[in-house]
Amino acid sequence: MIKPLDTSLNARIQQIIDLKTKPLGALGKLEGLAAQLVQILSQGQAQLDLHQLAITNPAMLVFAGDHGIASQGVSIAPSEVTGQMVANFVQGGAAINVFCRQLGWQLTVVDCGTLVPCEPAANLRLQRLGDITHAFHERPAMSETQLKQGMEFGEQVVTSVIEAGSNVIAFGEMGIGNTSSAAAILAALSGESVSLCVGRGTGIDDKVLSKKRALITQALNYHQGQLSTPEQILQRLGGFEIVQMVGAMLAVARAQKVIVVDGFIATAAALLAYKIEPNSKQYMVFAHGSMEQGHKLMLQQLTAEPLLHLEMRLGEGTGAALALPLLQAALGFFTDMASFADAQVTQVVDA
Repeated sequence: MIKPLDTSLNARIQQIIDLKTKPLGALGKLEGLAAQLVQILSQGQAQLDLHQLAITNPAMLVFAGDHGIASQGVSIAPSEVTGQMVANFVQGGAAINVFCRQLGWQLTVVDCGTLVPCEPAANLRLQRLGDITHAFHERPAMSETQLKQGMEFGEQVVTSVIEAGSNVIAFGEMGIGNTSSAAAILAALSGESVSLCVGRGTGIDDKVLSKKRALITQALNYHQGQLSTPEQILQRLGGFEIVQMVGAMLAVARAQKVIVVDGFIATAAALLAYKIEPNSKQYMVFAHGSMEQGHKLMLQQLTAEPLLHLEMRLGEGTGAALALPLLQAALGFFTDMASFADAQVTQVVDA
Protein backbone atom coordinates (compact mmCIF):
# COMPACT_ATOMS: atom_id res chain seq x y z
CA MET A 1 0.00 0.00 0.00
CA ILE A 2 1.38 3.39 -1.00
CA LYS A 3 0.67 6.26 1.36
CA PRO A 4 -0.59 9.53 -0.08
CA LEU A 5 1.63 12.50 0.60
CA ASP A 6 1.01 14.14 3.96
CA THR A 7 -0.26 17.60 3.07
CA SER A 8 -0.14 19.08 6.57
CA LEU A 9 3.00 21.10 5.73
CA ASN A 10 1.77 22.39 2.37
CA ALA A 11 0.74 25.83 3.62
CA ARG A 12 4.08 26.26 5.39
CA ILE A 13 5.99 25.12 2.30
CA GLN A 14 4.11 27.56 0.08
CA GLN A 15 4.64 30.40 2.53
CA ILE A 16 8.39 29.79 2.53
CA ILE A 17 8.39 29.88 -1.29
CA ASP A 18 6.24 33.01 -1.44
CA LEU A 19 8.43 34.92 1.03
CA LYS A 20 11.67 34.42 -0.91
CA THR A 21 13.21 37.60 -2.35
CA LYS A 22 11.26 37.56 -5.62
CA PRO A 23 7.83 38.46 -6.93
CA LEU A 24 5.15 35.82 -6.33
CA GLY A 25 5.47 33.01 -8.85
CA ALA A 26 8.53 34.56 -10.50
CA LEU A 27 10.40 31.23 -10.64
CA GLY A 28 7.54 29.66 -12.56
CA LYS A 29 7.43 25.87 -12.72
CA LEU A 30 10.47 25.61 -10.44
CA GLU A 31 8.23 26.73 -7.59
CA GLY A 32 5.82 23.83 -8.08
CA LEU A 33 8.74 21.44 -8.44
CA ALA A 34 10.28 22.76 -5.23
CA ALA A 35 7.01 22.28 -3.38
CA GLN A 36 6.68 18.68 -4.63
CA LEU A 37 10.27 17.81 -3.73
CA VAL A 38 9.94 19.27 -0.24
CA GLN A 39 6.64 17.46 0.29
CA ILE A 40 8.21 14.12 -0.66
CA LEU A 41 11.56 14.52 1.08
CA SER A 42 9.96 15.70 4.34
CA GLN A 43 7.60 12.74 4.68
CA GLY A 44 7.77 11.15 8.11
CA GLN A 45 10.12 13.84 9.42
CA ALA A 46 7.76 16.21 11.24
CA GLN A 47 10.51 17.76 13.38
CA LEU A 48 12.89 18.31 10.47
CA ASP A 49 14.02 21.81 9.55
CA LEU A 50 12.79 22.02 5.96
CA HIS A 51 15.80 24.13 5.06
CA GLN A 52 18.07 21.14 5.75
CA LEU A 53 16.55 18.97 3.02
CA ALA A 54 18.93 17.77 0.32
CA ILE A 55 19.10 15.43 -2.67
CA THR A 56 21.41 12.57 -1.72
CA ASN A 57 23.14 9.97 -3.92
CA PRO A 58 20.80 10.36 -6.92
CA ALA A 59 20.49 6.93 -8.54
CA MET A 60 19.93 6.22 -12.24
CA LEU A 61 18.53 2.77 -12.98
CA VAL A 62 18.62 1.61 -16.60
CA PHE A 63 16.60 -1.57 -17.21
CA ALA A 64 17.32 -3.65 -20.32
CA GLY A 65 15.26 -6.40 -21.92
CA ASP A 66 14.51 -7.92 -25.30
CA HIS A 67 11.12 -8.23 -27.00
CA GLY A 68 9.86 -11.08 -29.15
CA ILE A 69 7.91 -8.67 -31.33
CA ALA A 70 11.26 -7.37 -32.65
CA SER A 71 11.57 -10.54 -34.75
CA GLN A 72 8.74 -9.16 -36.89
CA GLY A 73 10.92 -6.30 -38.14
CA VAL A 74 9.37 -3.40 -36.21
CA SER A 75 12.69 -1.69 -35.49
CA ILE A 76 15.71 -0.51 -37.47
CA ALA A 77 17.96 -2.72 -35.32
CA PRO A 78 18.01 -6.45 -34.47
CA SER A 79 17.55 -7.71 -30.92
CA GLU A 80 21.27 -8.39 -30.54
CA VAL A 81 21.81 -4.63 -30.26
CA THR A 82 20.18 -4.60 -26.81
CA GLY A 83 22.95 -6.70 -25.31
CA GLN A 84 25.59 -4.78 -27.24
CA MET A 85 24.29 -1.51 -25.82
CA VAL A 86 24.22 -2.94 -22.31
CA ALA A 87 27.91 -3.75 -22.77
CA ASN A 88 28.41 -0.15 -23.90
CA PHE A 89 26.65 1.09 -20.74
CA VAL A 90 28.85 -1.12 -18.58
CA GLN A 91 31.98 0.16 -20.34
CA GLY A 92 30.89 3.78 -19.93
CA GLY A 93 30.54 4.73 -23.59
CA ALA A 94 26.87 5.64 -24.04
CA ALA A 95 25.07 8.97 -23.78
CA ILE A 96 23.62 8.00 -20.42
CA ASN A 97 27.13 7.33 -19.07
CA VAL A 98 28.31 10.76 -20.20
CA PHE A 99 25.34 12.52 -18.61
CA CYS A 100 25.63 10.55 -15.37
CA ARG A 101 29.32 11.42 -15.08
CA GLN A 102 28.70 15.09 -15.84
CA LEU A 103 25.74 15.51 -13.52
CA GLY A 104 26.48 13.19 -10.59
CA TRP A 105 24.09 10.26 -11.03
CA GLN A 106 25.08 6.86 -9.64
CA LEU A 107 24.35 4.52 -12.56
CA THR A 108 23.18 0.92 -12.23
CA VAL A 109 22.33 -1.16 -15.30
CA VAL A 110 19.88 -4.03 -14.86
CA ASP A 111 19.86 -7.00 -17.25
CA CYS A 112 16.20 -7.98 -17.06
CA GLY A 113 16.46 -10.51 -19.88
CA THR A 114 18.46 -9.82 -23.04
CA LEU A 115 18.86 -12.15 -26.00
CA VAL A 116 22.64 -11.88 -25.66
CA PRO A 117 23.42 -12.39 -21.96
CA CYS A 118 25.70 -9.80 -20.43
CA GLU A 119 29.01 -10.50 -18.72
CA PRO A 120 28.97 -9.79 -14.96
CA ALA A 121 30.27 -6.35 -13.98
CA ALA A 122 30.34 -4.17 -10.88
CA ASN A 123 27.69 -1.75 -12.20
CA LEU A 124 25.47 -4.46 -13.73
CA ARG A 125 22.73 -6.35 -11.89
CA LEU A 126 21.64 -9.65 -13.40
CA GLN A 127 17.90 -9.97 -12.80
CA ARG A 128 17.00 -12.02 -15.83
CA LEU A 129 13.46 -13.25 -16.39
CA GLY A 130 14.48 -15.07 -19.58
CA ASP A 131 16.29 -14.33 -22.82
CA ILE A 132 13.43 -12.53 -24.58
CA THR A 133 9.67 -12.09 -24.24
CA HIS A 134 7.24 -13.89 -26.50
CA ALA A 135 5.92 -12.02 -29.53
CA PHE A 136 2.81 -10.49 -27.98
CA HIS A 137 0.70 -10.60 -31.15
CA GLU A 138 0.69 -14.41 -30.88
CA ARG A 139 0.69 -15.12 -27.13
CA PRO A 140 1.23 -13.37 -23.77
CA ALA A 141 4.61 -11.65 -23.59
CA MET A 142 5.41 -13.36 -20.29
CA SER A 143 3.98 -15.81 -17.79
CA GLU A 144 2.27 -14.89 -14.54
CA THR A 145 5.34 -16.25 -12.73
CA GLN A 146 7.63 -13.95 -14.71
CA LEU A 147 5.31 -11.03 -14.01
CA LYS A 148 5.44 -11.65 -10.26
CA GLN A 149 9.21 -12.25 -10.26
CA GLY A 150 9.77 -9.09 -12.32
CA MET A 151 7.86 -6.95 -9.85
CA GLU A 152 9.92 -8.45 -7.01
CA PHE A 153 13.18 -7.90 -8.88
CA GLY A 154 12.27 -4.24 -9.39
CA GLU A 155 11.68 -3.83 -5.68
CA GLN A 156 15.00 -5.49 -4.86
CA VAL A 157 17.12 -3.08 -6.91
CA VAL A 158 15.31 -0.10 -5.39
CA THR A 159 15.90 -1.45 -1.89
CA SER A 160 19.63 -1.62 -2.61
CA VAL A 161 19.94 1.98 -3.85
CA ILE A 162 17.81 3.38 -1.02
CA GLU A 163 19.95 1.50 1.50
CA ALA A 164 22.95 3.21 -0.16
CA GLY A 165 21.39 6.59 0.67
CA SER A 166 19.52 7.53 -2.50
CA ASN A 167 16.38 9.62 -2.13
CA VAL A 168 15.96 10.45 -5.84
CA ILE A 169 15.75 7.51 -8.25
CA ALA A 170 15.52 7.91 -12.02
CA PHE A 171 14.36 5.38 -14.58
CA GLY A 172 15.67 4.63 -18.05
CA GLU A 173 15.63 1.59 -20.34
CA MET A 174 17.07 -0.20 -23.33
CA GLY A 175 15.29 -2.80 -25.43
CA ILE A 176 14.92 -3.25 -29.18
CA GLY A 177 11.17 -3.43 -29.87
CA ASN A 178 10.10 -1.78 -26.65
CA THR A 179 8.34 1.16 -28.30
CA SER A 180 5.94 -1.44 -29.73
CA SER A 181 5.30 -2.78 -26.25
CA ALA A 182 4.83 0.71 -24.77
CA ALA A 183 2.46 1.73 -27.58
CA ALA A 184 0.38 -1.42 -27.11
CA ILE A 185 0.21 -0.73 -23.37
CA LEU A 186 -0.92 2.83 -24.05
CA ALA A 187 -3.63 1.69 -26.45
CA ALA A 188 -4.90 -0.93 -24.00
CA LEU A 189 -4.96 1.45 -21.03
CA SER A 190 -6.32 4.51 -22.80
CA GLY A 191 -8.63 3.14 -25.45
CA GLU A 192 -7.03 5.50 -27.95
CA SER A 193 -6.59 4.35 -31.54
CA VAL A 194 -3.48 2.40 -32.47
CA SER A 195 -2.64 4.99 -35.13
CA LEU A 196 -2.35 7.66 -32.43
CA CYS A 197 -0.40 5.47 -30.00
CA VAL A 198 2.20 4.04 -32.37
CA GLY A 199 5.14 6.10 -33.56
CA ARG A 200 8.39 5.62 -35.44
CA GLY A 201 10.51 4.45 -32.50
CA THR A 202 14.15 4.56 -33.53
CA GLY A 203 13.27 5.98 -36.95
CA ILE A 204 11.36 3.39 -39.03
CA ASP A 205 9.98 4.22 -42.47
CA ASP A 206 6.32 4.34 -43.51
CA LYS A 207 6.22 0.66 -44.57
CA VAL A 208 7.55 -0.58 -41.23
CA LEU A 209 5.33 1.86 -39.33
CA SER A 210 2.28 0.40 -41.07
CA LYS A 211 3.43 -3.12 -40.18
CA LYS A 212 4.05 -2.09 -36.57
CA ARG A 213 0.53 -0.69 -36.26
CA ALA A 214 -0.97 -3.82 -37.83
CA LEU A 215 0.86 -6.11 -35.40
CA ILE A 216 -0.24 -4.08 -32.38
CA THR A 217 -3.84 -4.10 -33.65
CA GLN A 218 -3.55 -7.88 -34.05
CA ALA A 219 -2.21 -8.16 -30.51
CA LEU A 220 -5.03 -6.12 -29.02
CA ASN A 221 -7.59 -8.24 -30.87
CA TYR A 222 -5.84 -11.47 -29.82
CA HIS A 223 -5.87 -10.52 -26.12
CA GLN A 224 -9.33 -8.93 -26.21
CA GLY A 225 -11.24 -9.57 -23.00
CA GLN A 226 -8.05 -10.28 -21.07
CA LEU A 227 -6.75 -6.73 -20.78
CA SER A 228 -9.04 -5.49 -18.03
CA THR A 229 -6.41 -4.89 -15.33
CA PRO A 230 -3.00 -3.22 -15.50
CA GLU A 231 -1.39 -6.48 -14.39
CA GLN A 232 -3.01 -8.35 -17.29
CA ILE A 233 -1.90 -5.66 -19.72
CA LEU A 234 1.64 -5.81 -18.37
CA GLN A 235 1.82 -9.59 -18.58
CA ARG A 236 0.39 -9.81 -22.07
CA LEU A 237 1.89 -6.75 -23.75
CA GLY A 238 4.85 -5.72 -21.60
CA GLY A 239 8.55 -6.40 -21.49
CA PHE A 240 10.98 -7.79 -18.94
CA GLU A 241 12.43 -4.30 -18.45
CA ILE A 242 8.99 -2.68 -18.22
CA VAL A 243 7.70 -5.05 -15.54
CA GLN A 244 10.81 -4.46 -13.43
CA MET A 245 10.43 -0.70 -13.84
CA VAL A 246 6.83 -0.93 -12.64
CA GLY A 247 7.85 -2.93 -9.57
CA ALA A 248 10.71 -0.53 -8.91
CA MET A 249 8.58 2.62 -9.24
CA LEU A 250 6.01 1.23 -6.84
CA ALA A 251 8.82 0.41 -4.40
CA VAL A 252 10.20 3.97 -4.58
CA ALA A 253 6.73 5.37 -3.91
CA ARG A 254 6.24 3.00 -0.97
CA ALA A 255 9.53 4.26 0.44
CA GLN A 256 8.33 7.85 -0.13
CA LYS A 257 11.27 8.88 -2.31
CA VAL A 258 11.35 10.80 -5.58
CA ILE A 259 10.74 9.00 -8.89
CA VAL A 260 12.20 10.68 -12.00
CA VAL A 261 10.54 9.34 -15.15
CA ASP A 262 12.31 9.40 -18.51
CA GLY A 263 10.50 9.16 -21.87
CA PHE A 264 8.02 6.95 -23.69
CA ILE A 265 8.94 3.52 -22.31
CA ALA A 266 9.55 4.68 -18.74
CA THR A 267 6.27 6.62 -18.84
CA ALA A 268 4.45 3.45 -19.92
CA ALA A 269 5.78 1.86 -16.73
CA ALA A 270 4.74 4.94 -14.75
CA LEU A 271 1.23 4.80 -16.21
CA LEU A 272 0.92 1.14 -15.25
CA ALA A 273 2.23 1.88 -11.75
CA TYR A 274 -0.32 4.68 -11.43
CA LYS A 275 -3.14 2.37 -12.55
CA ILE A 276 -2.05 -0.23 -9.96
CA GLU A 277 -1.47 2.31 -7.14
CA PRO A 278 -2.85 5.80 -7.93
CA ASN A 279 -0.96 7.38 -5.03
CA SER A 280 2.33 6.51 -6.74
CA LYS A 281 1.90 9.45 -9.11
CA GLN A 282 2.42 11.94 -6.26
CA TYR A 283 6.05 10.79 -6.06
CA MET A 284 6.72 11.12 -9.81
CA VAL A 285 8.58 13.90 -11.61
CA PHE A 286 8.29 13.70 -15.40
CA ALA A 287 11.61 14.71 -16.89
CA HIS A 288 11.01 15.41 -20.55
CA GLY A 289 8.56 15.24 -23.43
CA SER A 290 9.75 12.58 -25.88
CA MET A 291 9.41 13.04 -29.65
CA GLU A 292 7.84 9.56 -29.79
CA GLN A 293 4.26 10.10 -30.95
CA GLY A 294 2.39 8.42 -28.12
CA HIS A 295 4.27 10.08 -25.27
CA LYS A 296 2.06 13.16 -25.26
CA LEU A 297 -1.00 10.91 -24.93
CA MET A 298 0.63 9.08 -22.02
CA LEU A 299 1.35 12.34 -20.22
CA GLN A 300 -2.25 13.41 -20.78
CA GLN A 301 -3.42 10.15 -19.20
CA LEU A 302 -1.31 11.06 -16.15
CA THR A 303 -2.23 14.77 -16.21
CA ALA A 304 1.51 15.38 -16.17
CA GLU A 305 3.66 18.20 -17.51
CA PRO A 306 7.31 17.36 -18.29
CA LEU A 307 10.11 19.65 -17.20
CA LEU A 308 12.02 19.64 -20.49
CA HIS A 309 11.17 19.74 -24.19
CA LEU A 310 14.40 18.97 -26.05
CA GLU A 311 13.06 16.90 -28.99
CA MET A 312 14.83 13.82 -27.62
CA ARG A 313 13.86 10.20 -28.27
CA LEU A 314 16.93 8.19 -27.26
CA GLY A 315 15.74 6.51 -24.08
CA GLU A 316 18.44 5.13 -21.78
CA GLY A 317 17.27 7.56 -19.08
CA THR A 318 18.94 10.49 -20.87
CA GLY A 319 16.04 12.89 -20.41
CA ALA A 320 15.72 11.95 -16.76
CA ALA A 321 19.45 12.49 -16.27
CA LEU A 322 19.24 16.01 -17.67
CA ALA A 323 16.48 16.92 -15.20
CA LEU A 324 18.75 16.60 -12.15
CA PRO A 325 20.09 20.18 -12.27
CA LEU A 326 16.50 21.44 -12.29
CA LEU A 327 15.66 19.35 -9.22
CA GLN A 328 18.77 20.62 -7.49
CA ALA A 329 18.00 24.23 -8.44
CA ALA A 330 14.39 23.95 -7.25
CA LEU A 331 15.32 22.45 -3.88
CA GLY A 332 18.31 24.78 -3.62
CA PHE A 333 16.33 27.98 -3.94
CA PHE A 334 13.91 26.65 -1.32
CA THR A 335 16.65 25.85 1.20
CA ASP A 336 19.23 28.58 0.49
CA MET A 337 17.53 31.64 -0.97
CA ALA A 338 16.95 34.48 1.49
CA SER A 339 13.51 35.64 2.50
CA PHE A 340 12.54 39.31 2.42
CA ALA A 341 12.96 39.44 6.20
CA ASP A 342 16.36 37.70 6.11
CA ALA A 343 17.72 40.05 3.48
CA GLN A 344 15.99 43.15 4.85
CA VAL A 345 14.44 43.76 1.44
CA THR A 346 11.07 45.44 1.10
CA GLN A 347 8.57 42.75 0.17
CA VAL A 348 7.31 42.93 -3.40
CA VAL A 349 3.52 42.96 -3.57
CA ASP A 350 1.67 42.35 -6.82
CA ALA A 351 -0.58 45.16 -7.94
